[in-house]
Amino acid sequence: MTRLSVPDMTCGHCKASVETALSQIPGAAPVTVNLGAKEVEVGGPAPTAALIKALDEIGFPASVIAA
Repeated sequence: MTRLSVPDMTCGHCKASVETALSQIPGAAPVTVNLGAKEVEVGGPAPTAALIKALDEIGFPASVIAA
């Protein structure tokens, strides 16, 4: 499991964009987004670098809380 902080995620559309981007990465599922905490939990073994890159590409810089 990997937890990421996504501080620029502010609305339902942002949440959906983050979920979609991460769900497309092999090995990421399940993806759980907590909009209130501005955090994402990725349950699968996807590489952290791939997760962060995917979010950067859609305009949501992220940092690792726990890997």
